[in-house]
Amino acid sequence: MEGRCAVETWAEFGCAASTCTAKVVFTVGAEVLLCAGSDEVHVFSVQEKKLTAVLRCPGPVGDLVQSDDKQLLYVACDSGVYSVNLPSLLPRTPDALADDSSRAAVLEISSDRLAVGEEGVCSVLLVGAGLLTLSQRDALWWLTLYKVPVSGQSPASSYEKLTELSVPVVSAGLHADTEGDQKRLGRRPVLICVHSSDEPPPSSSSALSSSSQDGHYRLEPVLFKLLFGVDAALVKSPIILCGLPDGRLCFFPLRLPGLRVRVLHSLEQPVVLIGTSVVTEPDVGGPQCLVAVGALGRVVLVRTGEGRPELGGKVAGFTEGCVSGPVVCGCVDRERLYYSTGSDLLALDLPGGPAERAGPGRGDAVDHGEDTSTKTAAAALQSSVSLNVCRVIALAEPTHNTAGAVELVGLSARGRLQRITLPNGGEDTGLPRLPSAQVGQRVRDLLAAIGDVCERASVLKSNIQSKNQILRHLNQVLNISFLLLDNKNSGEQLPVQEKPIRCRAVTRWSRLLQKDSLNLTCVLENSSPYGLDRGWRFSVTVFPLSYSNAAGVEKSSRTFSFPFLHLHPGETLEVSLPLAAAGDTSFPVTLSCSLIFSLNSLLGEEEASRLLASGDSVKSRLGLDSSCVSLALDTLTVDWLDALQVNRPTASHRNMTSQPTDSIQAFLSTRQVRWSGRGEGRAESAEREQYSASVRVSSELLSATLALKTPDVDAQGPEVAPPSLCISLLDWLLSQGPGGGETGPRGDAIARGSSVVHAQGPDGHAVKLTAKEVNVGEESVEKAEGPLAAVEVQVESSSMAAVCGLHHAVLRRVQTLLQRDPEKAASTLRVERLGLRQTLQRAEGLLQEIQQCRIPEAFGVSRGRMTQSLLSVYRQLRENPLLII
Repeated sequence: MEGRCAVETWAEFGCAASTCTAKVVFTVGAEVLLCAGSDEVHVFSVQEKKLTAVLRCPGPVGDLVQSDDKQLLYVACDSGVYSVNLPSLLPRTPDALADDSSRAAVLEISSDRLAVGEEGVCSVLLVGAGLLTLSQRDALWWLTLYKVPVSGQSPASSYEKLTELSVPVVSAGLHADTEGDQKRLGRRPVLICVHSSDEPPPSSSSALSSSSQDGHYRLEPVLFKLLFGVDAALVKSPIILCGLPDGRLCFFPLRLPGLRVRVLHSLEQPVVLIGTSVVTEPDVGGPQCLVAVGALGRVVLVRTGEGRPELGGKVAGFTEGCVSGPVVCGCVDRERLYYSTGSDLLALDLPGGPAERAGPGRGDAVDHGEDTSTKTAAAALQSSVSLNVCRVIALAEPTHNTAGAVELVGLSARGRLQRITLPNGGEDTGLPRLPSAQVGQRVRDLLAAIGDVCERASVLKSNIQSKNQILRHLNQVLNISFLLLDNKNSGEQLPVQEKPIRCRAVTRWSRLLQKDSLNLTCVLENSSPYGLDRGWRFSVTVFPLSYSNAAGVEKSSRTFSFPFLHLHPGETLEVSLPLAAAGDTSFPVTLSCSLIFSLNSLLGEEEASRLLASGDSVKSRLGLDSSCVSLALDTLTVDWLDALQVNRPTASHRNMTSQPTDSIQAFLSTRQVRWSGRGEGRAESAEREQYSASVRVSSELLSATLALKTPDVDAQGPEVAPPSLCISLLDWLLSQGPGGGETGPRGDAIARGSSVVHAQGPDGHAVKLTAKEVNVGEESVEKAEGPLAAVEVQVESSSMAAVCGLHHAVLRRVQTLLQRDPEKAASTLRVERLGLRQTLQRAEGLLQEIQQCRIPEAFGVSRGRMTQSLLSVYRQLRENPLLII
């Protein structure tokens, strides 16, 4: 096809039309009926070249169809199908037309014109004296046939339901095209009626040609019989053919008993067009080809082919091919297919000749393999010709003018009703022959199309840039997540210094308004190659492992969250939070540090919800909960050593009596001593009662792990630790913070030449830490080897809770020394010879005492004596510790 098309704009409706529900019905020489997806049906007069009426319906219009006599118009809405008598509503006299030439009449369609009260009707079709509707309800497609009443009966009560069939909905083929009111469907189903060419036409209408008459098509008898069966061909039953949004072509005959819907073929994409075409000349017996087109460009041609003699000779052959998609709308004119992609209108000459390949799944199919004619037919579908008309979203059935040229009536995406005249193939149309009156309009259309494309390109570019930025941010989030998860799932516990993102903490006492409080400074170090951008939060959960016995105090956790804008690689984030008040004994305290990323801050709630619904495996691995990615970093412990308030070395700290901390407490204490009376002796004895516990560590282990010099060995005596070993051990115990954090040197709190530290616990009681040198194994029978040098750390306080807490803290810190120094077999064997016998004898004696404490409980002995005995056993266990090497 050569030359350009002549485009004439008849009317502009000034509103964007829906590509899924727009429809144009052209009545030759009379009116054009069109709906653009809204609740209005426009009636345009071809002769007057103006809009004559606007029918305003109760809801959005899904489909419309005219009766054979052009008197009734059936409009499908969500609430049902309405019947409108057009001649009674529209002015027909010249005087009326002259008086109303300035504007179109607006007619309201009331509920009394409701013909069929069926919800969700998508498509309608008139078949003789019946009205066929297609709707979707309860995951089923429903095909319902109603009897059309004769003239004179009221529409509301005379439409009788004759039959109803259902087809299951298949959601796999639905696409995300949700414009207008077809959100569930994506696209309006195609509903047509196919007749055999030898069937006599109904008396109420003229003879049907190869083109459709309100959705009715003719097909040659042989192909009709092969496709729809011998029974339907014998009784000359009309065939209802339906193209569903999932791609299935379903059919059923109207005049056969036991109606059942069967599937003819599947395009595997929404069906846009079904029609018939002529593939051989002259047109003998009617159209010889059934054409179906999908929304993504798939085309199926069904023709009569030659099969094997043993199979009966004739078969229905299916030829599949593809055109450039997407296909928005289309129509068939004898041997030519016209279709619009939304950006261009194209014409395709359908291949002629018999089909050479049978459709899949049919028992009488013939297979010629890679037949040359089959390849030729499929290749012919690729030779589309552009008609240089853009943005057409609905087409009426083609017509021919007096000169024999094809005319198409279409609706553009901007609501323009246009007549498109194609160039005549027999004329010399090498040059464009556009009428001079249409040149300016054509230029304006092209400029408008160019501006619209530029605007859409600008919007798409900004959207792409925004999504690229989001993808880069998400990629960085995933890199950080998998970096931390890989270290967690590897099974190897990395040292704190080797972790890519790590935490450490420092505790400090502060005083405000005469109240002491313990504060925690947590430091987040980013040693990874990735930055922590907007959306990340540093979360610290404080959970006490023990709780106070005071009334009303419960064991509960607290969570602190700290958002930050950007933390570059190599930078640190320092945050402070309150940990405990003076007098609180809820130690040790566990700190769970984690990184939390909020997907809502980056994607929004809807996108984040879709991401959470994408898969449970990703959700569980990343720890997604309430659209947040939670990544655990470190678990730190703040114990009694971290909560100590170390006092300066003064003479008053030489004794262990509890002294007031300020002048007010001193005054109250002196007054209490004077007024105590008879209880003074008991108070002083209780104040003097001290509890203690000790831990022994070998000097060899301390020298190896604290980077001290090796002690000198005296040939005439045992190994003696260097003088600074005890002080270094106390200073190391007091300087180690949670997670490896350094609290700062506290050597100035230790008296020069003395290995004693005086401090105050979080409960307010005074405590004393003493480190001294001891020799282990002096009573051993093995005199040749001699004793082993060790350092004993002793904890003393009048508070049992303070002694237990500090003893546990010292043991926990010494365990880190064992991880630094590898085990030495020779030293282990030596310690076993030195102290194993004494340890076993002492353990047997303690076991007997525990058993003796439990026996009197059955004979009613007081719990006080039993408690004192158990406390004595506990003190012996703490005062005679095992040696840690």
